[in-house]
Amino acid sequence: QDAFVAFHVDKALVSKYLKPLQIGELAPDQPSIEPSKNEMLVRDFHELRAAVEKTGLLKPNQLFFLLHLAQILLLDAAAWLILLYFGTSLMPFVTSLGVLTISQVQASWLQHDLGHLSVFREIKWNRLLHKFVMCHLIGASAKWWTLLHSQHHAKPNCFQKDPDIDMHPFLFTLGKKLSVELGIKKKKYMPYNHQHKYFFITLPPLLFPTYFHYHTFYIAYTKGYWVDLAWMLTFYIRFFSTYGSLLEIKSLLAYYFIFRMLESSWFVWVSQMNHIPMDIYYDTNLDWVSTQLQATCNVEQSLFNDWFTGHLNFQIEHHLFPTMPRHNYWKVAPLVKSLCAKHGIEYQCKPLLTAFADIV
Repeated sequence: QDAFVAFHVDKALVSKYLKPLQIGELAPDQPSIEPSKNEMLVRDFHELRAAVEKTGLLKPNQLFFLLHLAQILLLDAAAWLILLYFGTSLMPFVTSLGVLTISQVQASWLQHDLGHLSVFREIKWNRLLHKFVMCHLIGASAKWWTLLHSQHHAKPNCFQKDPDIDMHPFLFTLGKKLSVELGIKKKKYMPYNHQHKYFFITLPPLLFPTYFHYHTFYIAYTKGYWVDLAWMLTFYIRFFSTYGSLLEIKSLLAYYFIFRMLESSWFVWVSQMNHIPMDIYYDTNLDWVSTQLQATCNVEQSLFNDWFTGHLNFQIEHHLFPTMPRHNYWKVAPLVKSLCAKHGIEYQCKPLLTAFADIV
């Protein structure tokens, strides 16, 4: 099926795991697609997918990703060197925080590429570098991220299936249908009529320093991701030994917590702008293209937007082709637009600040 094709780079390798699950074949007179799915759209998307593969848009430019990694490592080193050479007074402290935040967010975009197997043709090299970037440079579990993010891609904005919207209804009410449903049931966990105000001081600054910190260790420990835990430990040893040699304990903890808050704020605004304003719903078993388009929108392209969002401003293309290297999204975007126009599907693309405002 389309989800299987979208997720897997080496289809021959993973197909062998499906053989024990086969229980028979459809009779010649039986339909090969369910009534809830758009057969013509599915057929046209298969043609588009074949064209994308034929023109080499799924092949990565490794120089692009090498330069991106170099940017991350240079900024990571610069953050520490600023404190070493200029001291720990207010200005160097703030400057170092800003530089490290940029390095961490850009690392999160690179680990996203690696987790989607879009940096190397060989799966094992994506996995290995994913552990280095996610576990050692960021301090979180690579397998934890893959577990949650794969579910998100399979059923984006689908209540009880997409872990990215687990905050409904405990912190926020998401989506028109689900919010009305809560109102009818008279369920209330938070003052939702003020959620557009308390969003600013809850989810953006606190997601990384609180929930993600706990959850990544919890999942890694309970599922026995021991290699990930060992890699993660190297991040904390490196961070607290290098910065601990320059900062007193209170300043060190403040430095760590502040850069996590800044990183979290950047990540949340970018990651939510493409999904939260879109439809949030129960699973209606639509075809792959319809499922992705009703849950994603794009942000206009520019050099800054591409860098600032890690090319997640092309969220539609990313969701349709998760293993596509991000430097090729702009090339496939016109083809996706044409597909949407042909089938009367809305293709949303908006300015960056409008996308942020739509979250609120």
